[in-house]
Amino acid sequence: MIPLVDLKTEYEELKLEINQVIKEVLESSQFILGAKGKELEDNISSYVGTAYGIGVANGTDALLLSLEALKIGPGDEVITTPFTFFATAEVISRVGATPVFVDIDPLTYNIDAALIEPVITGRTKAIIVVHLFGQAADMDAILKISRKHNLRVIEDACQAIGAGYKGKKVGSFGDTGCFSFFPSKNLGAYGDGGMIVTKSQNLRLEIETLRNHGSAKRYVHTKIGLNSRLDEIQAAILSVKFKRIDEWNNKRIKKAAEYSRKLSKFVHVPFVAEKRQHVFHQYCIETTQREKLADFLQQKEIATGIYYPVPLHLQQVFNQLGYNKGDFPVSESASKSILALPMNPMMTDAQQSQVISAIEEFFGDQV
Repeated sequence: MIPLVDLKTEYEELKLEINQVIKEVLESSQFILGAKGKELEDNISSYVGTAYGIGVANGTDALLLSLEALKIGPGDEVITTPFTFFATAEVISRVGATPVFVDIDPLTYNIDAALIEPVITGRTKAIIVVHLFGQAADMDAILKISRKHNLRVIEDACQAIGAGYKGKKVGSFGDTGCFSFFPSKNLGAYGDGGMIVTKSQNLRLEIETLRNHGSAKRYVHTKIGLNSRLDEIQAAILSVKFKRIDEWNNKRIKKAAEYSRKLSKFVHVPFVAEKRQHVFHQYCIETTQREKLADFLQQKEIATGIYYPVPLHLQQVFNQLGYNKGDFPVSESASKSILALPMNPMMTDAQQSQVISAIEEFFGDQV
């Protein structure tokens, strides 16, 4: 089987280094908020172009803690996209605020900046921008709107570490940038993990307190917080992988170019907007024959993925928001046609050729 993500081969390649750093953590007996975590925070914040990094338990908590640190809660509205992983909107509801959805750009699948301003109300406090599949959203337009209306901006860069927009890394534009280290991500742990980056010292101190039970001083609690800390073993593993993030992202970019060159006559291939560096967390095609193609590839022992089969505005848990089928036609269309193909830096040229050949065989004379 050709997998979407090949974590086994990745581990075999890094085994000696990873085993060594895990051994170092075990021997240090420092497992929470230690030197490995601090090193990773410093390295990633510097890489992204922000002053501070705060390691947290996962990408969802990164978003949640960002909202809490920005004092967003009951009665507030937060604008975001319905075409993303559930956590993006889940955290808005979790703090008591209301998600307000805006449809996506049909080319990039990111939030359509032109649709944001019409839904802003007196209760709107923030925009959560998702850099979906590894491509940056239109940050110039979004930041212009946020400044005009005095809105906070949280970047959900959970799929996009290393992605660029006009020469700057995603995560460096908003009040906070949020990353996930879920194992399948471009920079993935061997368990859950996440990080928040920010240029604000005040936000950094607030988030560091909130992630540690609302405590900046041992046994002194000034806020109701969470237990959301990136542990030392995961930080150590991530530090090994982080040294390779640009190399691995460049391999993804090269493989995406090969896919697009060979498949564009059969399917709609990903669009890369001007002055963006797309790091292809997922390589997603669009076809009206998605299910048949996925079944065919499964028979050929080629894994595929569907992102996302039910847009957030149509999720049962959000029924009370009052959205209906047809409200966001671009998101709904994408949810019915997108198919992710195997994409990971461990994929060999031979494996990619096998995927391409199978798709060519499926479409045959349909071109």
